Amino acid sequence: MSKKQKKMLARILIAAALMIALHFVPVEGMARFILYLVPYLVIGYDILLKAFKGIKNRQPFDESLLMAVATVGAIVIALTDSGDYTEAIAVMLFYQVGEWFQSYAVGKSRRNISDLMDIRPDYANIETDGKLTQVDPDEVEIGSVIVVQPGEKVPIDGIIIEGSTALNTSALTGESLPREAGEGDEVISGCINMTGVLKIRTTKEFGDSTVSKILDLVENASSRKSRSEAFITRFARIYTPAVVYSAIALALLPPLVRMFGMGLDAQWETWVYRALTFLVISCPCALVISIPLSFFAGIGGASNAGVLVKGSNYLEILSQTKYVVFDKTGTLTQGVFEVNAVHHNQMDREELLEYAALAESASSHPISKSLQRAYGKEIDRSRVTEIQEISGNGVTAKVDGVEVAAGNSKLMDRLGVKWIDCHQSGTIIHMAVDGRYAGHIVISDIEKPHAREAVRALKRSGVEKTVMLTGDSRKVAEHVAADLGIDEVHAELLPADKVAKVEELLAQKPARGKLAFVGDGINDAPVLSRADIGIAMGAMGSDAAIEAADIVLMDDDPLKIAKAIRISRKCLRIVYENIWFAIGVKLICLVLGAVGVANMWLAIFADVGVMIIAVLNAIRALFVKKL
Repeated sequence: MSKKQKKMLARILIAAALMIALHFVPVEGMARFILYLVPYLVIGYDILLKAFKGIKNRQPFDESLLMAVATVGAIVIALTDSGDYTEAIAVMLFYQVGEWFQSYAVGKSRRNISDLMDIRPDYANIETDGKLTQVDPDEVEIGSVIVVQPGEKVPIDGIIIEGSTALNTSALTGESLPREAGEGDEVISGCINMTGVLKIRTTKEFGDSTVSKILDLVENASSRKSRSEAFITRFARIYTPAVVYSAIALALLPPLVRMFGMGLDAQWETWVYRALTFLVISCPCALVISIPLSFFAGIGGASNAGVLVKGSNYLEILSQTKYVVFDKTGTLTQGVFEVNAVHHNQMDREELLEYAALAESASSHPISKSLQRAYGKEIDRSRVTEIQEISGNGVTAKVDGVEVAAGNSKLMDRLGVKWIDCHQSGTIIHMAVDGRYAGHIVISDIEKPHAREAVRALKRSGVEKTVMLTGDSRKVAEHVAADLGIDEVHAELLPADKVAKVEELLAQKPARGKLAFVGDGINDAPVLSRADIGIAMGAMGSDAAIEAADIVLMDDDPLKIAKAIRISRKCLRIVYENIWFAIGVKLICLVLGAVGVANMWLAIFADVGVMIIAVLNAIRALFVKKL
């Protein structure tokens, strides 16, 4: 609890104690008025000041003015009539109880989000003359070597040059399982080093590192308002002056009609009391407070699940998603090529892989790397001579004096070697040894573990169509799409072609539905911007894709897309529940107040009670069940 909240709680308790005590003090007249004025000012002086400042700044129509007019009016009526000031003090007291509760609830949700996103490092360790010196992360330049000890946060993105450890990435990805990391691995800031001492060479400045970008996204998310929030803001601007004028009319018109039209007693006290009750009921606190809080809690709940939403407007759009369009490589697949099969081999599998790995040893291409990983042994470059790379075809070389060729069918045709086609999709490396066909190696990208489940989860969540756009070959794309259960696939596309396809899909989708595009590469940035909602992979995705996207998945797990949609729909459901509940209760109580059925106590419920219920409901958006 903050100092401000503690101070307010003390004022509430003091005012309540004084009001109860005065109930037993036998004083009348002006002395009674002065004594009751003390608890009223203790609990309400700040509201009176806000109302005065609003009038002074020519922005009078807010809840402070409504409370000030209603309570001061009730005191004036009590002064001239019954001398019972309890109602006026109770209205202000319960209003402040509601304000305190709202402040505590908002503070709690902010603390929850801060705890979930407690990833800002306080320092970075620089080793100087064998001693560690703590410096501000902002002062660390690219290429510097920092030391991260067990239990410390990784302050800046970089590459491990010494040491191995288990990294706790839960604050970034929402995943509780630690990730193993060792020499040569990339690490992102915000992770917690759990076991070994690490030396990391930084690859980014602190301002450009992952932790800074995440914090910036979360902190600025509230500045991008949804249509619902914008509506409530506009509604409050029109609604508040409307009810003030309505209350004035209720206080003046009926007495004047009775007095001049019917010749009856005007009953000014009755109608002014009803008007004051009307003002208390009409206070729009429940809407003005609970709607932004619902979105704030929704963004916090998404952050806890490893999904960063850049604004509440994107949360609202995501809830209406009917089409989801995927890039393939790095989004549905890992973007890591692996040897999946060896077919028609005329020698042992291991021997064929050894020839292929050695022949490709001079290349840094991902295909070459995958062959070297499949070989699984250290490459002895002294065994390889006369390496010749033939662009668009493959490689020829001598391995231990034996002529080896590794490449596509064009290379085999060029060498006059009869080759055998492969029925399996992927990159096919045909092998020739000593001028004779020795078989072929199938290399393909690996599907992400949750990719198939992610597509099924989207279908369950009400997504009508899933589409895959890729620059890969048609055969590979169709195989992956069929395996994952994707409805439609378009292959061999350039970045401009992807934009054109998204334009076509935008024209086809339902009028009230939205289209989301999910990608990770630099070439996906234009499509991410063009889609109704852009979703980027945050761990392996390019900076351009992350900048262009509206939502970022911190652990690159496509299963989180369905979870993000579910979070957004829960958040919007809570928003509409609060809107209908608050407006419905207030309209009923306003009618009851206008006809004299409702008193100040019902008015307190219509204002403070409704606000507390709406705030409690809004906080539910923080908590998300597992899929």
